[in-house]
Amino acid sequence: MKLNRKLFFRIHGWIGIKLSILFFIVCFSGSLATLSHEMDWLFFPEIRAKYEGQVASHNERVSNIKKAYPNSKIIYWSSSNEPYLCDIVYVSENGQLNYVFVNPYTAEVQGAATLTFQRFFRDLHYFLFIPFQIGHFTVLIFGFMLFISITTALLFYKKWWKKLFDLKIHKGRLVFYRSLHRLVGLWSVPFAILFSITGIWYFVERTNIGGVSKTANTRSPKIEALDLDSITFATLSYDIDYDKAVEVAEQVIPGLKVKDIFPPGNDESVLYINGLSHVPLVRNRANRVFLHPLTYESIKIQRADELPAVTWLNDIADPLHFGYWGGLATKIIWFLGGLGISGLVATGLWISMKRKIKNVKKANAQKIGWWKYPNLTFVLAVLGCMYYQIITRYTVSTNILILLSLCWLVLMVMAWYVFIFGMSQKKH
Repeated sequence: MKLNRKLFFRIHGWIGIKLSILFFIVCFSGSLATLSHEMDWLFFPEIRAKYEGQVASHNERVSNIKKAYPNSKIIYWSSSNEPYLCDIVYVSENGQLNYVFVNPYTAEVQGAATLTFQRFFRDLHYFLFIPFQIGHFTVLIFGFMLFISITTALLFYKKWWKKLFDLKIHKGRLVFYRSLHRLVGLWSVPFAILFSITGIWYFVERTNIGGVSKTANTRSPKIEALDLDSITFATLSYDIDYDKAVEVAEQVIPGLKVKDIFPPGNDESVLYINGLSHVPLVRNRANRVFLHPLTYESIKIQRADELPAVTWLNDIADPLHFGYWGGLATKIIWFLGGLGISGLVATGLWISMKRKIKNVKKANAQKIGWWKYPNLTFVLAVLGCMYYQIITRYTVSTNILILLSLCWLVLMVMAWYVFIFGMSQKKH
């Protein structure tokens, strides 16, 4: 059966051009998300920690948080996998969520923020700040788009396996960029397949196709309502003996390195702890311990070495998608892979527009601007939702708003210069 290469080329081009801007935002934000913790280290000096080997008592850390935020409660406690970063403790005070940076070695509260780079890029990549599941499914659909785009490219590109080092550099700019686009695309194939398959898995999980979500995610057990008045319960997140809770968790799962702690959210909730063990590649949630928040009795346990296949697949998706399974080295590799795919979107659009200019006599930016409008509609929606979220939910400072606005402005000016002004000024 003869392949219809022209059809595959049209499909590939339609995805890369009609959805180009939104496709670029999804890919580029995912690339930046892989190194977002390192961005926090770079731009927030107070989040930096100097490795000292011996960690401080959890209770001592909690005591210092309470001194800094006396009228608050702990929502979530995340211990970093990187030894050069502080713990991030989510503290709610008077309706405001603060990301508190606590040194795990000295127990010192070194600072706080209402929004971090990690949170910003995760939210942007996760759901584009668009509410009501619309953003989630918009992003997840691009898992399918990326898979279709890369497979159609391989189907219409003849004998691609012989062109892994084929770069034409002396035959004009268009030929060079077309050759570079193909070369980067070939070397990005493993990452594109990995990102698309894990993205499709996220779609299956979120839509609960075949009951995957129910099977893969261990539900938190309920307990008999705690006999505590409202005032006592309000301070429970500080009154818990975290050292004892961690000790119990480490006993029921030998070799466990506790990473995340969730104090009970209501009087029927348990104290939930997760972390890493000797099982490689899985995320923290592969190991789960549910404790009674007053007696520290172990109520339910999930061990990574006893996971059923579906749960195991679900727990390796995040480390594989974001590349943090091997530390900083794999995160840098995944960042470069994502950057390559982002570049493919941009160069693919540029090549297509150059080809159209060449084929249409006296073409100008207006005549070739058909690609802009569906993209710009989505971009305006993303920007509107982003500003609404960071102002109302994260209550960021004016300086952060100005910085974010400048970053978006720079990207827009660069896009305008390359794809609009640059195209209209060239003589063909």
